[in-house]
Amino acid sequence: MARIQSLSAFWPHYISEHSSPTSRRLHFVGTSGFLASCAVSTVLNPIGFPLAMAGMVAIATDGVRRVEKDRRSVPHVLGALILPSLASPVVFPAGVVCAYGFAWVGHFKFEGNKPATFQYPLWSLTSDFKMYGHMLRGRLWSGNPVEELGLTAPAAS
Repeated sequence: MARIQSLSAFWPHYISEHSSPTSRRLHFVGTSGFLASCAVSTVLNPIGFPLAMAGMVAIATDGVRRVEKDRRSVPHVLGALILPSLASPVVFPAGVVCAYGFAWVGHFKFEGNKPATFQYPLWSLTSDFKMYGHMLRGRLWSGNPVEELGLTAPAAS
């Protein structure tokens, strides 16, 4: 199967893989836990952790823009995880485990599919925050997310 070639083309695929409201709610809980871990990490290391997060964002952004369309960017993913983990070796990794734990329960138990993060880790991360933003604004809590957002469902592969 050919790889998706842009983040904008990936978004309808991502959201279509989240048809279960329970799965989306689990993603929301997990992402909230991750964000809470970032807040606690900032309190515990108010200089080092924000600097590490800035590095994480720079590394991940480079991967999103240049690499993900061609292949999974393992070096980008590892770099993006290692920097903040060095600045917060307990709390930040716990937030990552929380986020992925809740999301993967949603996929394996409620969606019955394999998380897109296995093929598109950086675009999935970006899309998860986009979905989270929609949910913060009161959208995507129930119903069909593709229809609610006015998207065209991707062709089955």
